[in-house]
Amino acid sequence: MKTLLTQIRNRFPAQDTVSAHCDGPCGVYDPASARIAAEAVLSMTKKILALDPGDGSHATANTLSRYIAIKEEQAHIAKTELLVLWTDYFKPVHLEAYPDLHDKFWQAAKLCSAAKVGANLEKAEALMAAIQDIHNIFWATKGRDVTYYTAS
Repeated sequence: MKTLLTQIRNRFPAQDTVSAHCDGPCGVYDPASARIAAEAVLSMTKKILALDPGDGSHATANTLSRYIAIKEEQAHIAKTELLVLWTDYFKPVHLEAYPDLHDKFWQAAKLCSAAKVGANLEKAEALMAAIQDIHNIFWATKGRDVTYYTAS
């Protein structure tokens, strides 16, 4: 086996230098997946706040636990999507144009964490606004104006 691998390497040598600016082909990034997850966080937060846990029923307790699980999972997904976009797509040239870009992503990631910790409508709405801001910057870096849709 070792001889075969050596023969393959000798017959088809690798390039001396390999470079890439991201993990995937250009154009595969889009903040839409973070927005969709954040919309679920907002929706679940509203549903949690509308529940009456004081009725003591198992059905209400089950529904509440499901809403919380979905909210936390979607907040984690939003955070992951934002972090991938931040670390893999944006480059120094984007930071020159948007010097507060790191802070915007850091604040958005913190809002994802806050959404997991509790059921705070203001934080969930702030997360949506932060993602909208990132969405607008992302598409501006591509020279496009893509309308941001909010959940109704």
